[in-house]
Amino acid sequence: MVSPTVMTESNLTPSGFKNRSDLHLARKIWHMCGVFLLFCGWMLFPRWLSITLLAISAASFIPADILRQKNPNLNRQLLKVFRPIMRGTEVNKLAGTTYLLAGALLIALVFNSGVVALSLLFLAFADPLASYIGIKYGKDKIFGHKSVQGFVAAFLVCATLTGLFLTYNRVGEHLIIVSLLGGLVGAAAELIPFSKLDDNFTMPVFSSIGLTILFYFFGFFSYFN
Repeated sequence: MVSPTVMTESNLTPSGFKNRSDLHLARKIWHMCGVFLLFCGWMLFPRWLSITLLAISAASFIPADILRQKNPNLNRQLLKVFRPIMRGTEVNKLAGTTYLLAGALLIALVFNSGVVALSLLFLAFADPLASYIGIKYGKDKIFGHKSVQGFVAAFLVCATLTGLFLTYNRVGEHLIIVSLLGGLVGAAAELIPFSKLDDNFTMPVFSSIGLTILFYFFGFFSYFN
């Protein structure tokens, strides 16, 4: 029998790590705080500096995450550090943080600053809260582990965040309808699976695409640089 920390054919066994079906509160808190920090940096720093910091973060984390798949000793050391926030499915695969940083950097390079900010808010709060509600109360499944209850939670969180964000930026036109539509955009981005890509990547990307269409239709781009 192989213990959880012994290598077998260059793979670590995932024993002792949380599964997707676990509440895993430490991971959710880490996710919310980390992405909200990205949002704060995006709002406070010049765009070029925010993108530079995101690029440095991605360049620091992603190569190490890729290399640990081929290097058992490196994998073992990194798992010791990140064990409280990792799932068993990430032991021998790319971590969710890799997809998160890649998604955040992509939208920062491509989309309007207001769209990026709101997408980061969706990712910071709607994703973990929808997951929490889905695990706790999600009895009516839609796609895989996604549930009606999680979708509703994501919609309410994203609609509230959209309303607060637009109000803070003094965008008053069509506030209620845009907030509701923003809620649908964020909830749909959190819900819809796309191949085998992690939702830490697909949610900010699809949110940004949907919000870009929404902002264009209502003429909101002029409010954001």
